[in-house]
Order: sequence, then structure tokens, then C-alpha cells
Amino acid sequence: MKIIGLLGGMTSESSVEYYRIINETFRERLGGIHSAPCVMWSVDFGEIEPLMKEGKWDTITAILVDRAQKIEKAGAQLLVICTNTMHKLAGAIQEHISIPILSIIDATAEQIKSREFHTVGLLGTRFTMEQEFYKGRLKDEHDIDVLIPTPDEREEIHRVLVEELPVGKLLESSRKKYWQIIHGLVERGAQGIILGCTEIPLLVKQEDGDIPLFDTTYIHSVAAVDRALREDAHVSQ
Repeated sequence: MKIIGLLGGMTSESSVEYYRIINETFRERLGGIHSAPCVMWSVDFGEIEPLMKEGKWDTITAILVDRAQKIEKAGAQLLVICTNTMHKLAGAIQEHISIPILSIIDATAEQIKSREFHTVGLLGTRFTMEQEFYKGRLKDEHDIDVLIPTPDEREEIHRVLVEELPVGKLLESSRKKYWQIIHGLVERGAQGIILGCTEIPLLVKQEDGDIPLFDTTYIHSVAAVDRALREDAHVSQ
């Protein structure tokens, strides 16, 4: 049984979900009162988000490398970066630690392929939707085509992610807007939708509609348990 390292706080709202899902899954797998052996370092997102806005990714990398090294020194045997956007820096972080990083992108891709989908829509921060580290990896490594919302829609998605969800604000108006954007992506050919920010599942849930959703928080958390227990079972939602 491996010790899971969690690099969280981006934001704290979704990091709570990681901890909950990982421990609930451990208990389901092992029974009784089992819980997951894990180490978490939670950063202050109030310091990280302005750096993202200013494009100071080298500074962010230095901060996250330091925290990842602390997690490794605390005994973790694999690292889970509890955010989609910061997987932009996963390669740089991996260069400075010896424990493996469990990719949220690859874990999500496996679930998409298990459904035999070839085209999906992607919601996330502006960086996740627009830059190549996410959709490029899905295409190049997994042969999955990715559709993203229009510029105005991307702006609104990002606004909700930085202004509302990090402070636990779940507005019905934002939920309706997200679903409107999801339906637009389906009309353009998306077979399913990646909820590519770990806060989005707090707002948009599978039971609210019949369009297949890929909840990256859940997928990544269960994949961490699979890895910790050396299991190869598929994630089911």
C-alpha cells in the first residue's frame, strides 16, 4: 500500500473533495474502518492565482516544486496534483522529485477511451481550455479530439472558477450557463464533456443531465487509490 501525496489548495474547495473521495474509496475497497495513508500540502491559492494572472509560471513552478519535495520528504510514494491547470507544470515538477506524478489528463483519457468516445468538450480555466498542455496531450497521446467553448463562453467559465467556486459560491445562474455551454459543445459534436477544473463538479453534476460528464476530481482520486493499492480496476462514476 503506497502513501499518497496530495498537492492541494488550488483550491481548498476541491482539495476537500479529493480527501473525501480517496478515503471513501479506500474504505469501500478494504472494508471496515480503513482510511487512506496520505500526506497533503495545501498551498495558499490567494498567492498563486495572481501569479497565474500575471503569467509568472516560473515563480509558480518554484513554489510547487518546493511543496512537492516537502511532500516526498514526508514519506509520500506518489504525487497527486489536485488541480487540472497545474498539470501544465507537471513535467517541470517531476524533474525535481523521484516519486511519480499521477497525471489527471491520462487518467481522464482512459475513462474517455473506455466509453469509446473520440471527441469531447473541455471546460476548465482559461489556461486549461486554451493552452496545449491539456488538449494537446489528449490528442497526441490518446488520439482524442477536443472541442472548447467560444471566447466569450471561456471568459465566463473562467470567471466563475476564480470568483465563485473557490469561496463555495454555487449560483444557479452559473449552473444554467455552464449547462448551456455544455449543450452547445454537444451540438458541435462532443460525445461527452470533461469537467477539466476540479471545482466544476461542485456546480455541475451528472444527475443534472444526460450528457456524459467526466468528473476529473473523482477520476483522479480513484486512480490514486488504484495506484496506491496496485489495482488496475477501471473507474466507474
